Amino acid sequence: MKIVIIDYGAGNIQSIRFAIARLGYEAVLSHDPETIRSADKVIFPGVGEAASAMEKLRATGIDKLIPELRQPVLGICLGMQLMCASSEEGNTRGMGIFDVEIIKFTPEVKVPQIGWNSIYGLKTALFNGIREQEFMYLVHSYYAPVSEAAIALTDYGVKYASALHRDNFYGVQFHPEKSSSAGAVILRNFLEL
Repeated sequence: MKIVIIDYGAGNIQSIRFAIARLGYEAVLSHDPETIRSADKVIFPGVGEAASAMEKLRATGIDKLIPELRQPVLGICLGMQLMCASSEEGNTRGMGIFDVEIIKFTPEVKVPQIGWNSIYGLKTALFNGIREQEFMYLVHSYYAPVSEAAIALTDYGVKYASALHRDNFYGVQFHPEKSSSAGAVILRNFLEL
């Protein structure tokens, strides 16, 4: 199986690569469109700020490539947010795969949300073997409101979508590569979709 992690200068790619290696698979880091297109599974990571990340994607044409992919694609953290219609962060236009507008947490909660929080309302095979209220590791200041695309929910001042799904596209706000054995189960589930 050919697994490609999209490499566009987003921070957490090595930790994802190591997490996949622990599952017995090898992942290739690439920003080459043909390599990405020919993958069986594509992981679209992200750590950082939405507007500058989107600029990097536009400069390479990856922003147009990702929505055209037909194999399973997993967006992680900022990767998931950039797959949405827009983000308040830097007033950024996203790829529009999910019809969701990413918004900032209100000042009533500590921003960013850093640490472990539970997920519930789990749907799709991505969460096979994961129990309701399982804890995942999160680091973010912006969130996806609950929508039809939501396949997992989390509470942090508000109820929000901590995972999204549409067609062959999945997105998770949490970091499965940093979420212990439960995160490893989710990565394996994605690779076995």
